[in-house]
Formats: sequence, structure tokens, C-alpha cells
Amino acid sequence: MDATIQTTALTHHGAKRMLQAAVEAAEKSGQPQCIVIVEASGQLIAEIRMTGAKFLSRKSAKSKALTAASLGVPSADAPDAVRPAIGAATGGAVTVLPGGLPIIVDGVLVGGIGVGSGTGAQDIDVAQAALAAIGAPL
Repeated sequence: MDATIQTTALTHHGAKRMLQAAVEAAEKSGQPQCIVIVEASGQLIAEIRMTGAKFLSRKSAKSKALTAASLGVPSADAPDAVRPAIGAATGGAVTVLPGGLPIIVDGVLVGGIGVGSGTGAQDIDVAQAALAAIGAPL
């Protein structure tokens, strides 16, 4: 029994709903975004660079998603003790920029979403719309 565990996982259907809600929120705000969704181990499930979004923001959106999935907290809430070295130690895979949120379902961390190309507040609003689409807590 100790060789395996049962857990909750984010499916591609859930990721598609999240992506659709995020795109709609970004369109409503008038700010095209790069949106990246990863599952709990950091593997990519879904992503889009909306027409007009800054192409380099795709990289920061991915780092935000990975940070949230790895730490289980919003990317901007990474602990102060690790902030100075976290980007360098991970080759830029982890960031403390706002716009990354953990995806938690039934108390289980199932992934992370990262949004980039707008202001930090715009990025967070779009990520929150995605979480709401699957009933995940904001």
C-alpha cells in the first residue's frame, strides 16, 4: 500500500476550460495575454499566446506557472529568504513576478497557471478567472 497513492489530477478538459475563461477575461480587459497551465509536476498541459501579446511574456508566464505549481503559493508570494537566488538557481524557471497562481482542487495542489503580458494586476485577474472556471479557490 505504501508504494502508491491516489490523488486528484488536472485533466486536459479542465485545462481547456481554464484556458477559455482566461482568454475571455483577457479579451474583456483589452489586454492580450500569454497563458500557460502546467500540472503538478510542472509538465505543460495548455498554453496560448493571444494575438498581440508580448512574445517574451510566454517565457515569464511559464516561469510563473512553474513557480506556483512548485511552491503551492502565488508566484509573487515566494518566501523572502529565497527571492535573491531563486531565478539564478533555477535558470529562470522560477520567478517572483505576479501572475502565477497555484491550482488547488479539493485541497490538492494539481498544477499552476501563469499569465503574462499585462500589468501584475491584469495577469492575476486573468489567472483568477481561469481558476473560477473549474471551481478552484482563488
